[in-house]
Amino acid sequence: MARVAAIDCGTNSIRLLVADLTEHEDGSVHLRDVHREMRIVRLGEGVDATKRLSDAAIARTRDALADYTRICVRKGAERVRMVATSATRDATNRDEFFAMTKELLGVEAEVISGDEEARLSFTGAVGDLDPDEGPFVVTDLGGGSTELVVGTWDGKRAEITGAQSVDVGCVRITERCLRTDPPTAAEIAAARAFAAQTLQPAFDAVPVAEARTWVGVAGTITTLSALAQGLAEYDSERTHLSRLSREQISRTAQRLLAATKEERAANPVIHPGRVDVIGGGALITEVLADKLPGVDGLLVSEHDILDGIALSLR
Repeated sequence: MARVAAIDCGTNSIRLLVADLTEHEDGSVHLRDVHREMRIVRLGEGVDATKRLSDAAIARTRDALADYTRICVRKGAERVRMVATSATRDATNRDEFFAMTKELLGVEAEVISGDEEARLSFTGAVGDLDPDEGPFVVTDLGGGSTELVVGTWDGKRAEITGAQSVDVGCVRITERCLRTDPPTAAEIAAARAFAAQTLQPAFDAVPVAEARTWVGVAGTITTLSALAQGLAEYDSERTHLSRLSREQISRTAQRLLAATKEERAANPVIHPGRVDVIGGGALITEVLADKLPGVDGLLVSEHDILDGIALSLR
């Protein structure tokens, strides 16, 4: 058994998982959570337009990472891996970001490719699932990008048959298309067209027709589940492995896009850092559902790339 720490720094949030990783004789691997935490830092704020990480965004991320470093030391993590995704791939000043992470954490953050991001997400997402429900198509909807990956899971290892990342996420689509509060019908139509057009290359490249089960991960998806269930407060035990029908996805997306920022902020299941972008994320989810007619609704997982990063430390 080894105690490992995984950090996922995305466009919208930075997350930490400290876990005990146990390898069994039959080849299976088990993760036991010791500490799991998420903070909204909006690292990718404005990157789509400026191609640069702002000083304020780097400072917010530095504060969160300093706290995470202290937690890793306090919890006795033996191995640490930090992955940085879409926002840093696009930034011209990313060297400044990497210098900061190396100074604080002692290891340099890795800018992984979109395909590697998708593979880690798949491995984390399917670990709790019945292999007989596969093949699976996993969608990881982030702030700046969305990953599609198709594969199988035999209870020990994931076998990937196709993976693709495209540059559409809840922050990117909100900044580009959904500028009014609430967005106008024209803005929503433009956002839907942008999402469909940007996602199409992924659907062309990945064999989604093979999939029997659609699995969705990351904060937009889990928040949609909490909203669709009408939870009074966010409860990961209620969202993990919950199922959303197409009708629930569409109804929830329409409700979010019709609401003002003030109305969304009043809902306790929506994290304050997601209030302004959850409508865009819901719209992308609805477009994904339209493009996956061969599966029966959406299976929601709280386990994702963070768990995949931790498992990669075996």
